[in-house]
Amino acid sequence: MNTPVTTKRMILRRFTHEDVDHLVALDSDPEVMRYLTGGEPTPRVAIERELLPRLIDEGARSTFGRWAAIERLTGDFVGWFALDPKADLELGYRLRRSAWGKGYATEGSLVLIEYAFASGARRVYAETMAVNASSRRVLEKVGMRHVRTFHPHFDHPIPGTEHGEVEYEILAP
Repeated sequence: MNTPVTTKRMILRRFTHEDVDHLVALDSDPEVMRYLTGGEPTPRVAIERELLPRLIDEGARSTFGRWAAIERLTGDFVGWFALDPKADLELGYRLRRSAWGKGYATEGSLVLIEYAFASGARRVYAETMAVNASSRRVLEKVGMRHVRTFHPHFDHPIPGTEHGEVEYEILAP
């Protein structure tokens, strides 16, 4: 899926160098980063020199990876969605706070799950902090089921880590 894909309200496209400010703004919001870094922003230099070049390269080499989510009507950056190829495909997303609660996470996740299965995947999974009730609701809405709760070791745990991580999955029909 290197060409843009549209949902009812979004275009999912590969990242370009022009997305640096979008990613910096997204990763600078403490609420967006709450369950990832405890609210700490990703430094701009890390986005410019590491993250964005990796995303652009990944998009050129793979049919999976991360896609920038753009609102169809306004052209505004909504966030990103991912199908990261690991042992299975891991679904992920990160959205601007202004996009929360509007169904974008569900909409983007559904189209990527459909894409994964059309590409021959047998399983798609996702992980989040056990205390991240909003993401857990999205995973359930897209048909995923809770598989396990686990407690990985973190060198720098953030609030909520003590409750563990959860894994959800959906299997191909």
